[in-house]
Parts: sequence; structure tokens; C-alpha cells
Amino acid sequence: MAEVTGSEGRWTFDGDLLRIVPGNGRGVHRLRRILGELEVPLEAVAGIAYEPGKKGGVLRVRLRQGADPLLQAAGNALDDSSDPYRLNLDKDASSLAEYFVDEVRNALQIERVGTGPVDRYLLAGPGVPLRASGGEGSVTFDGETVRLDWGWMAESAKQKAGPTQFALADIVKVELHPSVGLDEGHLRFHVEGRPAPLKAKHDPYALTLWGTRKESASAIAVAAAVVARLPHPSDPPPADVPALPEATAAEPEPSAPGDDHDVLLRRLRELGDLHKEGILTDEEFATAKQALLRRF
Repeated sequence: MAEVTGSEGRWTFDGDLLRIVPGNGRGVHRLRRILGELEVPLEAVAGIAYEPGKKGGVLRVRLRQGADPLLQAAGNALDDSSDPYRLNLDKDASSLAEYFVDEVRNALQIERVGTGPVDRYLLAGPGVPLRASGGEGSVTFDGETVRLDWGWMAESAKQKAGPTQFALADIVKVELHPSVGLDEGHLRFHVEGRPAPLKAKHDPYALTLWGTRKESASAIAVAAAVVARLPHPSDPPPADVPALPEATAAEPEPSAPGDDHDVLLRRLRELGDLHKEGILTDEEFATAKQALLRRF
């Protein structure tokens, strides 16, 4: 078994499983401690590398796209100190790190593990229950239900409405935006049948984040726990009408030109709203728009 230890924790590899155990020192990021021990199956690994430096080095493991709900939820919210797939090492550990890398790479070659995306989560999400506090309240998740409670700094509309609670089955998407500089971030839940306001601070399904280390770590963990229990991103969206088999698919029945035009305009407006809110990136918006125009 290969093993290497740094100030942020210990990594071990037995040929099938990469085990990441966080350290318990004060310098270990709160998110690492919340996540606890991570078990990474070999099939989830896309690559591994050791980057030596003057005073030490960094051991990094890269996971296959779609394998980890944490990375799916966190997006760009992880930095070097919070990233559990990065381990700082002293210079005297360089030989162990290089041996560790060789062991993992050899196993990847022997098992012929691919580097492409996967269609299911290969890692478990954070354990529940979890709680995260924000600038205006808190969010809790017990594995089945999300609850948002508001403090005195929340918008008056949120305070008047009281706690917001909804089931995991009603969540369509989880949106996590870290705060940048003086700009607030947010953790937002998109719930089926409930359009979101343009600003998260007015949305009873969104918690504003001010960017403290404790606050962001807990929010990332909650987001990852929810995402882990939602359908995988590669799963096809539910269709209103079951699709016919490809070999026998029929052309859709013609509809009145005016009806098509109204539907197209409505869908384009909806896409535009999602783009303005930042839910869709420029690339996603352009792709969805072109697909919609081709459809009509």
C-alpha cells in the first residue's frame, strides 16, 4: 500500500481505492474537516501528478468529469486551501509522493481506466444532516428536506414569509456562487414550478453568502450533499411525452403557425431571463437558443 502524509492530511492507495483523510490541525480548511474521510475509487481517477517546488511540493489528483458531486456543486468555489484533492507536502516527502504517483498511474494503466466523463457519481456526497449559516439566516438539509430560516438581516419579505421548507424531490437545480470581493455570493435552490427572482436576496429559496471561510465551507458542503442526491447531470430530462423509438419515430403533428410563434417567443424570453440571472452561461445560452430555433 502506498501512503503519503502532509500537514493537511494523509493519502493512501491500496490498488483499488484512494483514501483521503484530512488532518486535524488549525491550518486545515474547514471544508476538508466537514467532508471528513473521502474514498475515491480508481475508476473515478483521470490522472495524478506531483509538482515539486523549492520548499516542498503539491500532490494533485484529477477526477473524471461527473464522478464527484462535490466538484459538480462547488464549481469555482474551491481554492487551493479548500480543495481536498490537493495535498501540500514537505520537500523530504518528495520520494514518497513520486512513488505514490507511480502506483496510482500503474493501476490506471493495468485496469485501463478511461479519462472521459462518467454518467453516474462514483463518490458519495457529504453525510447529513448538514447546516450552513449565511449573512441573512441559515440552511439545513437532512437528506430529504431543505429548510431555510431567516435572521434579522434578511429582506423584509423573507422575514414576513417565515421559514422556507421544501422536499429534495422538488429541487430542479442547485446554484452556488461564491462571494467575490465586496460582491455577495449565494446558495440558491431552483424548485419546480417556482420561478426565481432576479436577485437572490429577494428569493425565499436562496441564502446570501458574505464570503467568510466558515460560511463558504458549510455552504459548499450543503450544496454537494443535495447535488449527490439529485439525478446525475448526464441523465436525460424528464419528457412530457414519452419519445418513440428512434427507428419508428414519427414527425410531430403540425400546429398552427401562430401557436408555434407564441411558444417560441415565450421560450426565448425564458432563456433570456435565465441568462440574465446567471443561471445559464453565454455558451449554454447560445446552445440552448440554437436548439430551440432548430426545433421550431
